[in-house]
Amino acid sequence: MYNDRSNNNVSFSKGIDWLIPFLYAILLAIGVLCIFMVEYKTDVNWASSLFSGKTNYSKQLIFAGICIVIAIIILLTDSKFFTAFANLFYVFGIALMLATFVIGKNINGSRSWIPLAGGFNLQPAELCKIFAALAIAKYVSRQDLDFTKLSAQIIATVLAMTPAVLSILQNETGLALVYLSFFIVMFREGLPGWLLIVGFSAGALVIATLIMEPNTLAILLTLLAGIAIYILRYQVKRNKSVLTFIIIIWVVCVGIQRFAVPYVFNNVFQCYQAQRIYSMVGKDYDCSHNRSSRDRVDKEKAVKKPDDYNVRQSKIAIGSGGITGRGFLKGTQTRGKYVPEQHTDFIFTSLGEAFGFTGCFIFLMLYLLLLMRIIIIAERQRSTFSRVYGYSVASILFFHIAVNICMTIGLFPIIGIPLPLISYGGSSLLTFTILLFILVRLDADRQMVLR
Repeated sequence: MYNDRSNNNVSFSKGIDWLIPFLYAILLAIGVLCIFMVEYKTDVNWASSLFSGKTNYSKQLIFAGICIVIAIIILLTDSKFFTAFANLFYVFGIALMLATFVIGKNINGSRSWIPLAGGFNLQPAELCKIFAALAIAKYVSRQDLDFTKLSAQIIATVLAMTPAVLSILQNETGLALVYLSFFIVMFREGLPGWLLIVGFSAGALVIATLIMEPNTLAILLTLLAGIAIYILRYQVKRNKSVLTFIIIIWVVCVGIQRFAVPYVFNNVFQCYQAQRIYSMVGKDYDCSHNRSSRDRVDKEKAVKKPDDYNVRQSKIAIGSGGITGRGFLKGTQTRGKYVPEQHTDFIFTSLGEAFGFTGCFIFLMLYLLLLMRIIIIAERQRSTFSRVYGYSVASILFFHIAVNICMTIGLFPIIGIPLPLISYGGSSLLTFTILLFILVRLDADRQMVLR
């Protein structure tokens, strides 16, 4: 009996991919360091404040300690537990998100938080990313499922988009967009590639609508349609439905750029949201066209500071770092508190100012190594459940990293997405910890076929 247990312990140790916990620990330390740089004060004893629980960096240390304990518990859990309760977890997550409409706390205009003891708050939309990943993996791994069928793809889409819709109703547009990352997983499992082409084309059309004069863009779309008809003239002669298809596409595109996009920006988006998107492409949005411009609160906000103030200060902070950076605790933008929300959404600016391009490059290489390792782990799984879950983790992380960093340098609108394991926040840190260590646990049992 003793030998059996010893062998089990040895096999358990060999099964764990220790590179993931190692990278996790490094990124966790970098996150606490960045938050410390943002909040450091010369007149405060940093050693005593580090464990006081009163500063954000000390709170992040507490969150980290809790997350490490949870990570260990996950590693000691049987992998079958996650498959057995995947659907129940998903229902629980949706119930938590619905509960925010009743007992939720409003923070920064978003009613997506549930207050907990000790002044802490839980954001169910963050945790629901884990539950959605497990539920989608559970569904796609069904033995009787053919994911190439439209009905299966629709059900998977509903599983991914239900939390997204609830996030939008909670005024958490940024978190809602994260759930789009599950479509990357679906493409890996058989979703048609033409949908991806349509999605990118629609995005390009929206950007072109913002940049170009409406009539000019309409003429360009007409020319493109004419070129397509000329290139496919022989197919058009044999089959008139080809011509009909091209005309329908042209009508839809012109309708989107002339009517749909202006309507959404003027009637659906708030003025500040439209301004952020326009500023991303170097344009100014006229709030007199927006219905929210009549709201006194929006007017007061516009008087206080320009809406792209965050991005301007973020660019200044990152740019001032140069090649090697100003040095630890020597950043003028960081020390001067010029960048709003620098400990959360704009935490990357503190790293850029302190350690410059070199530090940012090394930091991004750590992320790249983590993502590549996750994909390698996902591809070596025997179980479809584990593979789908692995790609879900990689997609969620990639979306957060890409959007957050692009947001800080002005390549994406400000939508409030944290930088994984770096930004301050217990809910975010807990979510990424659970996501990663469930994958590590599943990988340790990769010889098993889980459903």
